[in-house]
Amino acid sequence: MSASPPSLLHTEVKQVEDINSDEPSDQDANQIAISSISKDEPLVTRRELWSYYLFYNGDNGVGPLGYTQTLFQGLATAAGYDPIAGPGSSCLATTASGQCVVPWGSGTKSVSSVVLIANGISFAMMTAIFTTIGSAADYGTFGRWLLLAVTVICWAAQYASMALTTPNRWVLAMVLYIIGFVSYGATLVFYAALFPRLARNTPHARQLRDKYESGEIPPEVYEQEESLEKNRISNISTVHSNVGYIITLSLNLALLLPMTNNPKVDNYVLVLVTTYWVVLGIWWCEHIVAYISSMLPAENLRVILQEPRPGPSLPEGEHYMTIGWKQIWATLKTYKHLPYTFVYLFSFFLLADGLNTTGTLVAICQNNKFSFSFLQNTYLGLSQAITSTISTLVFWYIQRYWKISTKKMFVVTNVVTILIPLWGMIGIWTEKLGFHNVWEFWAYNIVFGLFQAPYYAFSQTMMAELSPPGFDNMFFGLFGLSNRASSMVGPNVIQVIINKTGNDWQGFPFLFALCTAASVVIWFGVDVTKGRRDAVRWAAEQRRHTQ
Repeated sequence: MSASPPSLLHTEVKQVEDINSDEPSDQDANQIAISSISKDEPLVTRRELWSYYLFYNGDNGVGPLGYTQTLFQGLATAAGYDPIAGPGSSCLATTASGQCVVPWGSGTKSVSSVVLIANGISFAMMTAIFTTIGSAADYGTFGRWLLLAVTVICWAAQYASMALTTPNRWVLAMVLYIIGFVSYGATLVFYAALFPRLARNTPHARQLRDKYESGEIPPEVYEQEESLEKNRISNISTVHSNVGYIITLSLNLALLLPMTNNPKVDNYVLVLVTTYWVVLGIWWCEHIVAYISSMLPAENLRVILQEPRPGPSLPEGEHYMTIGWKQIWATLKTYKHLPYTFVYLFSFFLLADGLNTTGTLVAICQNNKFSFSFLQNTYLGLSQAITSTISTLVFWYIQRYWKISTKKMFVVTNVVTILIPLWGMIGIWTEKLGFHNVWEFWAYNIVFGLFQAPYYAFSQTMMAELSPPGFDNMFFGLFGLSNRASSMVGPNVIQVIINKTGNDWQGFPFLFALCTAASVVIWFGVDVTKGRRDAVRWAAEQRRHTQ
């Protein structure tokens, strides 16, 4: 029998001796960082995991990512006028030029530019949230309260959309769109930040750790199997999101088809979508359920709730509103110890920015093509949701069967990310191709579903593998700057291009260049295996400084 290796965490602490910085400034910075990895954390139960999946099932983005933008863009278009025909004209007239502007400051701005500006504002707000209080969620139970707060705000913004019934309320529509967009993006980040901790505490993950520490399996097998366990949870949660997308869109047809001529049917649909999320998401929002459960018999308590896994207490003298910036500064100062993590963060930030802005631009073209029809967008969304569900399961089966690394799976899906804006570029020179035809939008939604759903799952797993254990909210907060609801560079550049040219398709070349450059860096500049080991050593070093 082989000799048993020392404890994993003990081994990590011995390994980090070589990378310890002796600079006083770095030593002070290290004192701010925290970690919470303990075998005493509760084992993940089946009910807890299901409540986690159900939250994402409801938090599928149909409302804040899809319908709300369509409603906002539709109202703004109805309120605007054709700049070629002049003030008083209608952008919806059969003789309209295809351009549409609304009053903006002392002048006017195209509706497409206004939608992109709203996205840019949303991202700026998300940046402030994630950098200021993102890593504070690693302390105590603050993360739970944070997820609950942003979830309730998103629900409220979606329900408030019932007031958006006339074109002169397009500014209110923009405000509610921004609030819903920001809070939805925040739910994605703080939800995703929970998954590494859950993955570390599943029965299978615990068994793997025990086998490794007893010498039954070598480090390489442990790393591979642990990575597959993370991918399992990530892929299943993605499947649930897509299943929720399908169910929500199918339920919407029950309103859209019989009430086609009702002017408020779109508003009713948003209420239905939000209610579906509330019903499924409330089980993970423990504080609400715990309050309700407190009025029930003791044997009924904690039926479908997340188990308590609080982080350490907030250090004395620190504040939740400032600790985030201090930790980010401390982390940035030690970037040389986590090179692959930071290369991935920066590159994926640009890649996601390009992809998300591409999605927004295609959605703008799609809304114009289908006259802002919720019904047509529902049909297109169903095609995307069904293919997304199938592709996620297929990609997961392929990875599990052939033991393919997360990065290789990510690269395959990433190729399509580049091809989407490339296809849009064709539309600059011809109207025969390049998102000018109905069939192209059907093809886009199907292809997007086949490859981009696994893209989101694998990108999240890569972040989990490159994040130092115990610093989940800190690094997922930074990762949140590039989640599927975020974009900063793209919207600000594209809205200027569109506003100057009056042509939505002129934005695709920049997006193609952005996605391509970022992809190449990730393909050839990120070593996940080395990055994961760097992250483990760095986390262990922080624990040594705080003991």
